[in-house]
Amino acid sequence: MARDSRTESWPGAFIAFEGIDGSGKSTVATAIARKLKHDWERAVVLTREPGGTPLGEGVRALVLSSASADITGVAELLLFSAARAQHVAKVIEPQLQHGSIIICDRFTDSTLAYQWGGRGIPRQTIEAAQRLATGGIEPDLRVLLDVPVDVAIARRHAEVDSVDRFDAEQTAFHQAVRATYLGLAAASPEDWLVIDAGSSPAEVLDTTYRMLTDWLQVFFAR
Repeated sequence: MARDSRTESWPGAFIAFEGIDGSGKSTVATAIARKLKHDWERAVVLTREPGGTPLGEGVRALVLSSASADITGVAELLLFSAARAQHVAKVIEPQLQHGSIIICDRFTDSTLAYQWGGRGIPRQTIEAAQRLATGGIEPDLRVLLDVPVDVAIARRHAEVDSVDRFDAEQTAFHQAVRATYLGLAAASPEDWLVIDAGSSPAEVLDTTYRMLTDWLQVFFAR
């Protein structure tokens, strides 16, 4: 598993949902959390990044708004990292200690995919910032909702009210982000579930839930 010495003895499970904008990641994560709350006799916490705390939600509103159109890549990285540090300290670490199943919409792999793959910030710079922000805490499992970029873009622009600054990026940016995600999953397949998110929402949810609950049964039996 992905745990380090700090987290391997904690009774909770930390699962991060990842994917490009328009992959259906947030919708699936929300539905999965709802089903787990119904089916499992264990606390389930749904959270997101940036967000999860008042500070994180403030960062989210700032970085996703058009007012941040000229933000530099490094400034973007540091804002996301600050929100993550607060999120880990106030939500993720306490809930892991409590024994909860944490469903998190994005975590450190989003930063690698977007700021390294998309923005071109050196990976070692990003990883140094993440070590500081997380204290070494990593997801036990990453769930990648994978979908072709053209499909994802069409979905996002059909939801006019939710279009944000990242949706305005060029197609090449989103292709680089997707390629980075797939590369991360291929490099460490034991830490990832990769789901074809191009099928119907019901099929994607059913497949994800089945694979995830199979994993959870093994995880909590260890």
